[in-house]
Amino acid sequence: MIKTAKRLDTVEEYYFSTKLREVRQLLSEGKPIINMGIGSPDLEPDVSVIEAIQSAVAEEHAHQYQSYQGLPELRSGMVDFYKKYYQVDLDLNTEVLPLMGSKEGIMHIALAFLNEGDQLLIPNPGYPTYSSVAQLVGAEPVLYDLIADNHWEPDFEALEQLDLSRVKLMWVSYPHMPTGAAGSLNLFERLVAFARKHQILLVNDNPYSFVLNDHPISILEVAGAKEVALELNSLSKTYNMAGWRVGMVCGNATFIDAILKVKSNMDSGMFYGIQKGAIAALKLDVSWFERLNNVYAKRRELIFELAEKLGCTFDINAVGLFVWAKLPQGVVSSEQFIDEILYNKHIFITPGTIFGSQGEGYIRFSLCVKATKIKEAIERFES
Repeated sequence: MIKTAKRLDTVEEYYFSTKLREVRQLLSEGKPIINMGIGSPDLEPDVSVIEAIQSAVAEEHAHQYQSYQGLPELRSGMVDFYKKYYQVDLDLNTEVLPLMGSKEGIMHIALAFLNEGDQLLIPNPGYPTYSSVAQLVGAEPVLYDLIADNHWEPDFEALEQLDLSRVKLMWVSYPHMPTGAAGSLNLFERLVAFARKHQILLVNDNPYSFVLNDHPISILEVAGAKEVALELNSLSKTYNMAGWRVGMVCGNATFIDAILKVKSNMDSGMFYGIQKGAIAALKLDVSWFERLNNVYAKRRELIFELAEKLGCTFDINAVGLFVWAKLPQGVVSSEQFIDEILYNKHIFITPGTIFGSQGEGYIRFSLCVKATKIKEAIERFES
């Protein structure tokens, strides 16, 4: 009998992969499911982006292998994006690397920097992929708790009390997913100082900068950050291009070169047409974000109304693509809570527990749902 690799014993199938099968089954049975669980933008990219990929596919050499580092124009667009919105200077030849989505970058960074037995710091709650990728490469996740009373930011005193001798890498994500905590330059300064003190590679996962957030920031704005920090960014939520799989990792040349060594052995370059579409997206001005956020702001107000119907509380100042809501007092299981709503009201909401133990007692609503559907969900609790 052929056995799978032992590394698969350390991870489970991604929650949404399994749960959405259940949701699809309910749909096939004729249940009118409203999916508020997934952060997959339902709005379209700008028309200029669509036109760019359409015209690109007819160009000579469009269907050949592409550079592992992406088109120079794409890297230039990413550099300009960081300069315009974050005031960060990057070298387009050595300090930015296009990725097939930032999720790819999580694995590449792990493969480039983590040895078996190394430890890494992972936020709790946080993106589940940080832990699963660590386990797949044989590293040991060390969770650090984030709590509402501390604005979902790390407790530096608690971090200093840990044995950090084997810690090689630290994941942070601000604006934070799933809580919507915005973070701040002061927080980034403290994180960079902590990483420098303990010689830890600090990685900020930053795909939600521009969603309902008036003050986008990058960890690379901090003086000296490039010595210890990398940043992942993405066009998925920023430009409604989730299915296109376009992201980037930025940092100093030595770090980027290490990641490129992994990446160049994992793929054969990003499709030319997608790169041309991404170049067009990166040229859009601030009015694009204003139009997008106008839609999300209206949806968020409706989600707030729905959350109140469920007896939940939430932070109206949170940013990003989700509403993180605290369950009513006395509710002990977020998974049981959302399942009752799924089966009785046919609405799928994400339980906070999939993001870690500190997510118990919370649920997460996505804003990637049309206003008409959110209103319909509200009406289901009025009948």
